[in-house]
Amino acid sequence: MSDQEKLVQQCTATAQQWLTPAFDEQTRAEVKAMLDNEDKTALIDAFYRNLEFGTGGLRGIMGAGTNRMNRYIVGMATQGFANYIRKAFAGKENLAVVVGHDCRNNSRLFAETCADIFSANGIKVYLFESLRPTPEISFAIRQLGAQAGVNITASHNPKEYNGYKAYWDDGAQVLSPHDTGIIDEVNNVTIDQVKFTPNKDLIQIIGGEMDIDYLAAVHEALIDQDVINRQKDLCIVYSPLHGTGRVIIPAALRTWGFQNINVVAEQMVIDGNFPTVVSPNPENAEAMTLGMKLGDKLNADLVLASDPDADRLAVVCRDPKGHWCILNGNQTALMLSYYILENKKKLGQLKGNEFMVKTIVTTETIADIARRNGVEIRDVYTGFKWIAREIKLDEGVKKYIGGGEESFGYLPFDKVRDKDSPASICLLCEIAAWAKDNGMTLYDLMLKIYLDYGFAYQNAISVTKPGKSGADEIKQMMADFRQTPPTSLGGSPVVTVKDYQTLRQTVNGAESPLNMPATGDVLQWFTADGTKISVRPSGTEPKIKFYVEVKGDMPTAADYDKAVAEAQTKVNAIKADLGL
Repeated sequence: MSDQEKLVQQCTATAQQWLTPAFDEQTRAEVKAMLDNEDKTALIDAFYRNLEFGTGGLRGIMGAGTNRMNRYIVGMATQGFANYIRKAFAGKENLAVVVGHDCRNNSRLFAETCADIFSANGIKVYLFESLRPTPEISFAIRQLGAQAGVNITASHNPKEYNGYKAYWDDGAQVLSPHDTGIIDEVNNVTIDQVKFTPNKDLIQIIGGEMDIDYLAAVHEALIDQDVINRQKDLCIVYSPLHGTGRVIIPAALRTWGFQNINVVAEQMVIDGNFPTVVSPNPENAEAMTLGMKLGDKLNADLVLASDPDADRLAVVCRDPKGHWCILNGNQTALMLSYYILENKKKLGQLKGNEFMVKTIVTTETIADIARRNGVEIRDVYTGFKWIAREIKLDEGVKKYIGGGEESFGYLPFDKVRDKDSPASICLLCEIAAWAKDNGMTLYDLMLKIYLDYGFAYQNAISVTKPGKSGADEIKQMMADFRQTPPTSLGGSPVVTVKDYQTLRQTVNGAESPLNMPATGDVLQWFTADGTKISVRPSGTEPKIKFYVEVKGDMPTAADYDKAVAEAQTKVNAIKADLGL
């Protein structure tokens, strides 16, 4: 029997278990159709493995099967999570969780399934009445004193996907030891152990009252009300990309004092099929097209968008020629960090105990700005749970005032423990108002930051290696880089090597430890001319990712385009040196 025949046999046996009365009629029909089809491709893809519950939860294509997002996979995950919560808080009475969801197809069904199972396990559930932003779920966990939470969302993935984010009592996605503990419990659950019959007395619907509390918290991120009052007619265009920011973000902007808020009507419609975009990802220029079109019509000052679960954001501003320019994630994080530090300092809001956080792959210019302003800066791994960890470590002792990552996520206050686009969008509009008050656009402000702190250009490179052979190839690439690290990149010698797997660094030949809370499969190289290259395998996709940051000369604002062109040439040389 060939390997393919064995795989079909294995998948067939697993699929046949889904024909029992434990599964609903629609699911059984979908599975039977796969079994009856002579082409076994769909059967294999749906049943060749179990959809893995990782440290961030679940994410996958929706449909019947063990490798799909469906009511039964969500049910087993929730039963395992409930089992772990009861063990972790053994002896505690009145256990509670918060459950929310985004706009995706089946999100409400999956959220209600979670609520039913938690309640059946004797855990009180605060279930949002309808879709809400990811940061509001995080806020609600803390506000209600819940022990955990679940948000049903696949963030900015294509429409075929859905997901399951698990949160702990601090409002952050779970970290060690809870992450592995939950995974172990989930892996031990079988479908017959799932308690699907709810205890309705333990399910409480929440909504508007939490919105009010969350909006009040977002308002705390405001720095200078006077500048907003002077520029209250700033022309803002906003799109939720059919998602959860549609009500909260315009409301938040109004509470801050902005009065000229214009929404992209076509994208205000709640629709899990995301009909107006190829992909609901604000990182993609295509997703911003309708917003920029409306911006042209209104002669807007800036265009903003949030992704479907409203944790990430995108910003579009005008260049000196009046053309729209989409800021990358590093530039957005840089601008937010700069404004927070510079203006809190000017307004006497810094007390000396503040700190900021960035991920290790995010621009180093943020660290330069923090240090120049006398504020502590911390580096953490990719993923907002690590930023949340830093806030929790010094809660009540030191004050977190901002942090972010290059992948379009930022958190400008400490009442939430995940990326927060409502607060970040409001603050970016305040920054645009401040810039306008000083005769600048956001684009002009970006150039000013480069002139004050030095020009830096970032480029992210993803190399896709699908399948098991691809995974093996990525593993070998990391091993080769560790065994034989580059000695020169882009014509500049490598002076520092950091290996987060061994937690060792070598600086000019001298080895020393790296102070990080856990190991990570990440390598970094720093060259004599200030270039930084980070490389890591993706945790969610069959990719190896390279993050390149190069410094350059930009004597005047007029030299920006030239500096970018020179930086791109250097990035190409680095790619060649790395064999990319």
